[in-house]
Amino acid sequence: MEKKYSVIYADPPWEQKGGRSLSGGYKKVDGEQVFNPASVKSENLPYKTMTVEEIANIDVKSIVEKDAVLFLWVTNKYLFEAKKVIDAWGFKYSTTLTWSKKTFGCCMGGTFGVSHETLLFCTRGKINAKTKIKGTVFEVKRPYVNGYPCHSKKPVFFIEMIEQIAEGNKLELFARENRIGWDAWGNEVEQSIEF
Repeated sequence: MEKKYSVIYADPPWEQKGGRSLSGGYKKVDGEQVFNPASVKSENLPYKTMTVEEIANIDVKSIVEKDAVLFLWVTNKYLFEAKKVIDAWGFKYSTTLTWSKKTFGCCMGGTFGVSHETLLFCTRGKINAKTKIKGTVFEVKRPYVNGYPCHSKKPVFFIEMIEQIAEGNKLELFARENRIGWDAWGNEVEQSIEF
């Protein structure tokens, strides 16, 4: 019998542009590292992206328990279309969580430089949270490697928060690294499952 999961954490590669040129690199201004774009022209992201339909067509529904939770990262562009993914995967929307982050460079976005990311909390069946989390907006520093911010990488804070809330088998979709206690699926990790 195929393994079933009570917790799904997903950061899909939504189809969009990166919002900035990387050709300008970084520079220091008043002792602080800032992005120094050669242009603000949108460019392709440095990884393969997927359409809403491609993401929704991943057969997540077949591997989740009757009582389960989904934490789904979504970009502003796809905020309303994310419901297609939530429905296809067998969940119902519950709560919007917000990662408030310090602006860096020119930010993604048009009229407004977007300084947050959205994590949708969705449920299936009965939920027995181990604890209650105070608030829905979290100001957390973005991950850095060698002094540079990691594009699209989310802080481990959110994984730790999920572990405080939910019990059972856990699966990270579109994972970038393997984590203790979690199964993983994605093109950057040793995969625990196949779709």
